[in-house]
Amino acid sequence: MRPFARAAQVACRSYSLGLQRVLADFGADVPFGQVVEKVQEHYGIRVAASAVRAITQGHGAAFEREADLAAQMPARGVAWVVAEMDGSMIPTVQIAAGRGDKRRRREVSWQEARLALAGVGGSVERYYGATMGSVEQAGRQWRACAVRAGAGRNTHIHCVGDGASWIINQAREQFGGQGRYLVDYYHVSAYLAAAAAVVAPTQASAFRRAQQQRLKENQVEAVRAELAPHGEAMSLPDAEAPVRVCLRYLSNHLEYLDYQGAIAAGWPIGSGEIESGHRTVIQARLKVSGAWWREENAEKMLALRVGRANGEWQSYWARQRQAHA
Repeated sequence: MRPFARAAQVACRSYSLGLQRVLADFGADVPFGQVVEKVQEHYGIRVAASAVRAITQGHGAAFEREADLAAQMPARGVAWVVAEMDGSMIPTVQIAAGRGDKRRRREVSWQEARLALAGVGGSVERYYGATMGSVEQAGRQWRACAVRAGAGRNTHIHCVGDGASWIINQAREQFGGQGRYLVDYYHVSAYLAAAAAVVAPTQASAFRRAQQQRLKENQVEAVRAELAPHGEAMSLPDAEAPVRVCLRYLSNHLEYLDYQGAIAAGWPIGSGEIESGHRTVIQARLKVSGAWWREENAEKMLALRVGRANGEWQSYWARQRQAHA
């Protein structure tokens, strides 16, 4: 007879749902070894780091299963939604097949985690999606974020990013004609700054600001004409040819530089939100000193942190309580 176990809804030698929530809460934010110390300090309970890892990643897997990747847009939605997506490299590890010490068979590398976000224009609320999977999976998550933000088939989807071809292609595939892509203004400005140091070394800042103003007025051809006479020889590597690189970047993204239209409509021209999202959603936990992740475990942690960022934490545990009632 175990009356306390029955009352506390915990099986012998297992972890109550309340303790699991504590472990997952801490484990989503700090390394698993530190969770052991925090639980000991705050609750006087000693748990094993392996248990913390298993429980945290187990609930991350549950968040992952609940993710909606087949979102359908309703007929009507909000007027416009801002949508951004980008990749962030995180450290991963694989164990090669064989016998003996696993540490000697570790193969470490860096793999891209793709983060998407969307939110109603003029609102600070944002919905996130993240995956270690394919570009197509990231695109479906991006669409799901837009739907959660209130997008319908009549909504304008304002996409902003660094100009990577895979992101532009997904914007086209997921949002079709109702989406319009804009290259991040500050990303273009970085190319201009490097070129300005060559074109006008003594007045680089003034030259850059003049070209930036032209971009905001959609005078891209005037910018290209200003830079063209200073283009470096093709024999030079890109690292030594900032003007040529800037010209090429502008030429490859001409249809995605409508800053004048975006400013007039009150839409953002920079993708700073996704950069901030990388730091808070991904890097703060998955890119810490000494941490290397198996891909499948990184996916679970991403799902856990995205669920928290999307405000799903309370509802998830409410469902867990109902399931254990």
